[in-house]
Amino acid sequence: MAGFTFELVSPEKLLFSGDVEEVVIPGTEGDFAVLKDHAPVISALRPGILSFKDSKGEKQTLFVRGGFADVSANTLIVLAEQAVPLADMNDQHFEHEVKLATEDLAAAQSEDARRLAAERLAQIETLRGVVRH
Repeated sequence: MAGFTFELVSPEKLLFSGDVEEVVIPGTEGDFAVLKDHAPVISALRPGILSFKDSKGEKQTLFVRGGFADVSANTLIVLAEQAVPLADMNDQHFEHEVKLATEDLAAAQSEDARRLAAERLAQIETLRGVVRH
């Protein structure tokens, strides 16, 4: 099967650039898979697991915290606030993420900001439970 070009970028560096067969993205409206010839879409990301198969068929899995995905027929660009290989995720990392989300919740000035911060905290807690298993 022919692939498409995928770039995963965080503020620190370009994490991946190359051909892939499939990418699964944690969108704010739910996870979605991107394959070649996908309909154009732009989606915000929620904290979650992004996975993809590279051109060698090897699966890579990363934790992403926020950002955007820009999908076109033959290109996918993910601009992530943070992206960490799942193998590097440990309790200390999750504790840091929970602390940041808790601070955001405490500092929220509006009902919408409180709701978004509470959702983010719940997503991170759920993700931590999934990764531990």
